[in-house]
Amino acid sequence: MQKAVDAGHRVVVQAGSRERVEHLSATLWTYDPTSWLPHGSAADGDGPMQPVWLTDGDDIPNGAKVAVLADGREPADVAAFERCLDLFDGTDADAVAAARERWKRWKAAGHELVYYQQGETGGWEEKARS
Repeated sequence: MQKAVDAGHRVVVQAGSRERVEHLSATLWTYDPTSWLPHGSAADGDGPMQPVWLTDGDDIPNGAKVAVLADGREPADVAAFERCLDLFDGTDADAVAAARERWKRWKAAGHELVYYQQGETGGWEEKARS
């Protein structure tokens, strides 16, 4: 998210629950003691002013064109975004199966897709492109 904001993009993070939104908000305040990633949620208000909006719904008050999806969330209209990052736990068989189904649907709809997998050293490696 930091890279997207640094590049001038607005981001919406769609999570699976209000509790997850609260957890993500707390994490964004503390993940790096030398920086701060401005963000907000319905609990904070001022949605149009937030570079990063955290939600457990489909609201996008900040006009984000980059979506980060967690907990199996799907946006109401994936085509509304310039970029959509679908994050899932690669060690959870159900999460992987659901991600594969989303990939198939989005591919059939004609979206350009790229799959990255986290490597053993923590970096990301491109594994597939469609």
